[in-house]
Amino acid sequence: MLALDEVRFLGEGLARPECVLATADGRLHVADWRGGVTLIAPDGAQTTVLAKGAFQPKPNGLALSGDGGWLLTHLGDEDGGVYKLAPDGELTPFLTEVDGAPLPPTNYVHVDGAGRVWITVSTRIRPRILGCRPDYSDGFIVLADRNGARIVADGLGFTNECLIHPETGQLFVNETFARRLSRFDVAADGGLSNKTTIAEFGHGEFPDGLTFDADGGVWVTCIVTNRVIRIAPDGSREVVLEDSNPEHADWVEEAFLASQMERKHLDTAAGERLLNISSLAFGGPGLSTAYLGCLQGSQIAAFPAGRKGLAPYHWRNAPIPLFKAG
Repeated sequence: MLALDEVRFLGEGLARPECVLATADGRLHVADWRGGVTLIAPDGAQTTVLAKGAFQPKPNGLALSGDGGWLLTHLGDEDGGVYKLAPDGELTPFLTEVDGAPLPPTNYVHVDGAGRVWITVSTRIRPRILGCRPDYSDGFIVLADRNGARIVADGLGFTNECLIHPETGQLFVNETFARRLSRFDVAADGGLSNKTTIAEFGHGEFPDGLTFDADGGVWVTCIVTNRVIRIAPDGSREVVLEDSNPEHADWVEEAFLASQMERKHLDTAAGERLLNISSLAFGGPGLSTAYLGCLQGSQIAAFPAGRKGLAPYHWRNAPIPLFKAG
């Protein structure tokens, strides 16, 4: 396991940098809770693009939209949706309802190599914290493509990040409070089938973000325990990095099992250096550096991964989404 002193930090004054993406030009694209995206250049220079106008989205997840802009998921207190942010700050709705109903607070968005847009909603319950229970499974996945938008998977246990594997074409998704990493086969029309549990997580482990390495492994970040776990192709697991406080993990675990989890359990950071890590992206020379988003910090953590990451779809040329919101 990597020592914590090998972790370095990038960026300054970031606002809830939950989601981080890396591109081949060395830049990091970071969700900015103030209503947009912050770019961090290889030399450390930062550029923040915030949405113009009165409405400021609360970006949780982001994806490159293919024309220099981004898709942002809005994690509002009551409302959600996906919005398109242009490099000049122009904000337009991309998808705000599905199957005739408004999107609830929306967690994550991913654009695959075919230009299909995959969107996750963790729970329909409001406030969302009431959905952070072991017995609730009302999260879902939306697919938006040239045929429109529709729900393609439902009944998930607090749906979090989802990605299409660039080599196998299968969809991987973290179900945070069901504490499992799941995989679906994807049909030509985008339909999902053959749901398989790839990994289950234990005491104090709540899977949030994920990415892939070039050796067939899936890397998962866990909130609360600040763990980065690699799931090997044979299902075995390795804790790559950890910054956990056992007493804090016990406190959260007790509340979770009693269905009494509150915001205080997730809004408290207990690590020495890592502040409730969320997403993960490989980047840098040789895709050999891992970058970590987080829920409480104001910087992006980075560490030598020891393996090469698998280049994501957006690594060199972001695909153009095929679906346009009407």
